[in-house]
Amino acid sequence: MMQLPDYWLPCPVRELDAATQKAFDEILDDAIAHDGCPLLEYSLAAPKWQFLNYAAAQRDIALHGSGNPAIARFEPRQPIDLTEFGNQNAVYAAADGIWAMFYAILDRDTYALTMANACIQIVTGETSSQSLYHFSISRGALAQNPWRNGTVYLLPRATFVEQPAVPFDSVHVKIPQLASLVALSPLARIQVAPSDFPFLENVRGHDDARLHDYMIAMQTGAPLPKA
Repeated sequence: MMQLPDYWLPCPVRELDAATQKAFDEILDDAIAHDGCPLLEYSLAAPKWQFLNYAAAQRDIALHGSGNPAIARFEPRQPIDLTEFGNQNAVYAAADGIWAMFYAILDRDTYALTMANACIQIVTGETSSQSLYHFSISRGALAQNPWRNGTVYLLPRATFVEQPAVPFDSVHVKIPQLASLVALSPLARIQVAPSDFPFLENVRGHDDARLHDYMIAMQTGAPLPKA
């Protein structure tokens, strides 16, 4: 396995026992059986990020984090992105619960900020690593605790395509970003709070003027630029 800089955060390790898996499936089955994007009632001891990761990996569900708790229909939008995949007029989602949760709890409506974030898996042959994350926002905004309660939407995966893996040295880097070129309605939604995000204390602060340097470092595997 390739060596990555220490700013990459490994997914927390938490055992998923049969009883918890059954409870996850019951919640998902009940939600999918109802129309109108029901709000999931979640009272399990397992963290919400584990539930969302299970939904994405085992139930083929796409995830979209937002501060808007009442989205009835997702329409394609044109973002500003440097990558070909991320520059499509599309509905974007993630196949990773922690990554989607970051977008739900980061209050970009109230605070002026830039962000550099990523979720990756290292693929060697037929083997994929656990998810690895990096989260960074403007240093000035980070000092103001720009967090909010948010919503993660569970979307049907059928119309989504996955971002192609990128070759890097002798391995491939898989990014669990999804895009749908057509509009769609969510299956269900779940409320999340900053306390649900497992890396809240690990979010870095960067100098906005050096954001490009941060992005290049993440794309090339280089150390982050010094503050």
